[in-house]
Amino acid sequence: MAANPERRYTLEEYLELDRTSEERLEFWDGEVFCMSGGSEWHYEIEGNIFAFLKSHLRERGCRVFTGNVRVKVPSAPPYRYADVSALCGEATFEEIGGVDALVNPQLIVEVLSPSTEAYDRGDKFTHYKSIPALSEYLLVAQHRPHVTRLFKQDDGLWVHTDVNDLESTLTLTSLGCELPLAEIYAGVSFGNTPNA
Repeated sequence: MAANPERRYTLEEYLELDRTSEERLEFWDGEVFCMSGGSEWHYEIEGNIFAFLKSHLRERGCRVFTGNVRVKVPSAPPYRYADVSALCGEATFEEIGGVDALVNPQLIVEVLSPSTEAYDRGDKFTHYKSIPALSEYLLVAQHRPHVTRLFKQDDGLWVHTDVNDLESTLTLTSLGCELPLAEIYAGVSFGNTPNA
């Protein structure tokens, strides 16, 4: 949802607004969108994924970032905010408008909500694909155990897999690790999903 749908912003105005805001704001075609304000389960799932990956990848020289890290998206300047991003190897940042944006995530995770699901599955993923290093994208439902995994093959084609069982484990090829759905959804109650 646009922060102020009547107002059109220049890129320079957006960069200043985002730099000084307490919220995560994204810019698209003159509009500014607030990406903050998820539900209790959104934050629980995001935190679970971050904590699991951080603890399992730390000793391998991999980096895991929270949703506060800006990710440079070449086809949708200047950057986007992913819920979780990660890579193995050295993280590269580029200064854009006075802030640093991650250039080389290998994995991006978005926790879906009713207000962002279509965007995360459609336009946002289309633009994320312009990130040269990106090879894996997870879309995580919060109202039921369901993860969509998109993985870029060597020929550049993206393969789509859905996992729906809490007993299942996702193989994250980009990071060389496994992520159990039970870890993603630890502490989440599906009978009472907050709306966000």
